[in-house]
Amino acid sequence: MTWRMPAETAPQDRVWMAFPASGYTLGDDATSAAEARQTWADVAHAVLEFEPVSMVVDPAEAAVARRYLSAAVELIEAPLDDAWMRDIGPSFVLADDGKLGAVDWTFNGWGGQDWARWGKDAEIGRRVTGASGATSIPSSLVNEGGGIQVDGLGTVLATLSVQLDPGRNPHADRATVEAELARTIGAGHVVWLPRGLTRDQERYGTRGHVDIVAAIPSPGTLLVHSQDDPEHPDYLITRELRRVLAASTDAAGTPWTIIDLPAPTVLADAEGFVDYSYVNHLVVNGGVIACSFGEDRADEAAREILAAAYPGRSVVAVEARPLFARGGGVHCITQQQPTATV
Repeated sequence: MTWRMPAETAPQDRVWMAFPASGYTLGDDATSAAEARQTWADVAHAVLEFEPVSMVVDPAEAAVARRYLSAAVELIEAPLDDAWMRDIGPSFVLADDGKLGAVDWTFNGWGGQDWARWGKDAEIGRRVTGASGATSIPSSLVNEGGGIQVDGLGTVLATLSVQLDPGRNPHADRATVEAELARTIGAGHVVWLPRGLTRDQERYGTRGHVDIVAAIPSPGTLLVHSQDDPEHPDYLITRELRRVLAASTDAAGTPWTIIDLPAPTVLADAEGFVDYSYVNHLVVNGGVIACSFGEDRADEAAREILAAAYPGRSVVAVEARPLFARGGGVHCITQQQPTATV
């Protein structure tokens, strides 16, 4: 059977999320925990304006989760270490006949990072696959959903520092990874980026996820993160990434039309240079769930760019600084389930 991961703009049945469990994401005090829970809930409720939400929740957090979440959010109990559904959950695909499948990547805490726990999260791909009714497609490739972006037509964006990370796939080479991406998600044309953003390459980062750098809003078009302040190290990095993308093509051999999506003006927080990115948005039925960063002009400019890139979809912004402080954004905590046709 041939599987293909559809574009994120394809019709969806629901969005999957995971509610923050004890540990790194919740933080060390009640204020931090409340902030995390409320932010995850805000994203879920924004998605609910457009389609159903299924939320995996650790049994110990079920009662707390229900206090934050609308009754319309379906809760599915399963043990959790963390709450980054894009990475711990499966990547949904469709067969040629329209049947739903789910790629259950191997997950090892973003390359076996010393601060991460993943024994429970490594089982979430299987649990979500079963709950969705999808056909399971196991994969020995250590990969995360945030590490790929597809156009649904055979192209996938990937990053050398993720799929070829020695902490993830020490014995793999490009050919091995490309063959597995073709088998699992139907992507026969891989565009390789050299690295990720500065903060994402640091200790608590993913080592280079693509979903904070580039998105594919329509065939042949890229939305690309642009840091326009020379004082930020990502000024040079985003220009390097743009050059790589501009020199590449999609699976049809067509050069990309590139739309720059500028970062907000804030450069740093208490931990160092930030990686605030409007590229890290979620496409849903009839809408786009965007990140906002408390900068009216920059947030509004980003919403206008996103609205133009996704015509006919309403752009709804959610305060994302609490997410980025914990290592990700709106796209990172969500996973869309495409609509099966059989």
